[in-house]
Amino acid sequence: MANLFDAGNAPEGEPLEVVPGDFIQWKKTSIAQDYPPSLYTATYIARITQGGNTEIQLPGTDGGGFFLFTVTSSTSSSFNPGLYHWQLEVTQNSSGNRIVVERGDFTALADLDVNGADPRTHSQIMINKIESILDGKADSDIGSYSISGRSLTKMTFAELMDARDRYKREYHQEVIKERVRRGKPTGATVKVRF
Repeated sequence: MANLFDAGNAPEGEPLEVVPGDFIQWKKTSIAQDYPPSLYTATYIARITQGGNTEIQLPGTDGGGFFLFTVTSSTSSSFNPGLYHWQLEVTQNSSGNRIVVERGDFTALADLDVNGADPRTHSQIMINKIESILDGKADSDIGSYSISGRSLTKMTFAELMDARDRYKREYHQEVIKERVRRGKPTGATVKVRF
């Protein structure tokens, strides 16, 4: 494995997953070919899904034929776990005009060094919550009730089962994606002997 603190070993292109608190760097060679760093500034702008006031701004530096983007550990430690959407903006230094040249996303994973960090994905959390409701459903089988003119309707058993099954399918896809990423068999291959 190459030393990832060394700018010469920075991978090409944006990371798909980051761990808050990690040092992260990557380079963009293709952008620098069209927009030389001496004449243009390239900046990533990112926001977590569902908005929020926190905007991440990450300007690139001239790496000598590529833009180098670096995120220090202290900067990434402020990333909340979740899905972030980014856009790469190029600004012409002479005029100040800007264009968005690329868009994408990355996931900030839970940092297991942080007390109380929950490494489960959203689908795993939802499966656990729904199954705990299903476990208690037999004890409180009232579907709806009204108190002081306010009414509450609970999800039916069938609706809960459908929701659980949907999250299980989503989790199964996450497992397959992770196994492919690690180069492991997914179980989807059918072997035939003749």
